[in-house]
Amino acid sequence: MIYLSKELTFCAAHQLYNPKWSKEKNEEVFEGCAHENWHGHNYHLTVTVKGRPDEDTGMVMNFKDLKRIVKKEVISKVDHKNLNLDVDFMKGKMTTCEVLVEAMWGVLAPKISEFTDGRVVLHSLKLYETNTSFAEYYGE
Repeated sequence: MIYLSKELTFCAAHQLYNPKWSKEKNEEVFEGCAHENWHGHNYHLTVTVKGRPDEDTGMVMNFKDLKRIVKKEVISKVDHKNLNLDVDFMKGKMTTCEVLVEAMWGVLAPKISEFTDGRVVLHSLKLYETNTSFAEYYGE
């Protein structure tokens, strides 16, 4: 099995806020992330797929195709957007790094499999919210 990865970046704003809690509790739990005027991050996403190289091309998947799918299905929807208000696959969800990476999986996994006729599957997503904080998801 060969693992192929593509890295992409995007900028987005969000707010962590549980409407069931008081403002004070939200600020206690989420600190600055609960700020009423939002805040933003420069996210870094690593998309890893797995499969066997194609006999004719020698590629698991063309990097250009992987980039095109990720940009169309995810990056175009989140880049320079408010994750709480503008992103269809995040409606009604907490916009933590953990929930975001899982939601991205739900969008990308079927698209990659469909494009490759099931020959290549999504292996993992790694989403950096900051240089030192990230969430990794394997579809489990």
